[in-house]
Amino acid sequence: MSVSAPEFSLRPSGRLRRRRIVNRIMESIGTGAALLAVGVLGIVIASVAVQAAPAISLDFFTKPPNLFGGAGGGISSAIIGSALIVGMATGLALPVGVLIAIFLTEFARPAVASPIQLVLDILNGLPTIVTGIFVYGLLVIGHTQSAYAGAFALAIVMLPLVARAAQEVLLLVPSALREAGLALGVSRWRTVLGVILPTTFGGILTGAVLAVARAAGETAPLLFTTSIFNPAVSTDVTHSLPNIPVLIFTYSEQPDKALHEQAWGAALVLMAFVLVASLGAKALLARSRRKLGQ
Repeated sequence: MSVSAPEFSLRPSGRLRRRRIVNRIMESIGTGAALLAVGVLGIVIASVAVQAAPAISLDFFTKPPNLFGGAGGGISSAIIGSALIVGMATGLALPVGVLIAIFLTEFARPAVASPIQLVLDILNGLPTIVTGIFVYGLLVIGHTQSAYAGAFALAIVMLPLVARAAQEVLLLVPSALREAGLALGVSRWRTVLGVILPTTFGGILTGAVLAVARAAGETAPLLFTTSIFNPAVSTDVTHSLPNIPVLIFTYSEQPDKALHEQAWGAALVLMAFVLVASLGAKALLARSRRKLGQ
């Protein structure tokens, strides 16, 4: 008695055809959503560029704001002030954020790491106006507004971004590198400094760049800490310094059309910086991932 082999059909079943149809529909929806986001960004950039075009000139980047308002001024002092404030904030937030990330990933026990991660997540979601009010009460009341107070407020905004980004990159380091260092008799902290940190430098730098891009556009903390300033070029961080976010806010509240155009121009400069910084961060992150994957 012969047993016949079961017959198999290579034709796609009805369920498989339905899965393919649903897959194509979802791919189309995802592609459409991505194109919509890119289109909205393009519209925003084009709109800001059109509004800013009348104000963009060489004098716009080389002259300070006009003391009496109107045409003829620039944003050179605001560019310098923003660079100083953001630079000081980066100098405060970057080392502290990296040290927190190293402690959480390399040394802390889970019972200690979990509360610290929760605090970082809360800080990351905290409205920046709350940060501004806190620093205002801490450093401004009883004193005067200053650039270092603004830098401290922006450092609080940047800290969770730097720490979480560095932590994620440190977790990508293969455990074999840590084990190799320990197998050679190297102490834990020397393994971190000599082996792990050089490997993750690109990723940590990426997180720092993204944090800088976020802090550069923050207005609320600076309104409380460094918004009453002399428009002339200055580098005295013990006093308020002109900065682009506050300048945009101030000019947008004025009735003068020329000041509105300069506000649009300053917004375009700020947007260009954020876009360039974000693209640079993405490139650094891709390079870091390729390096870790080798």
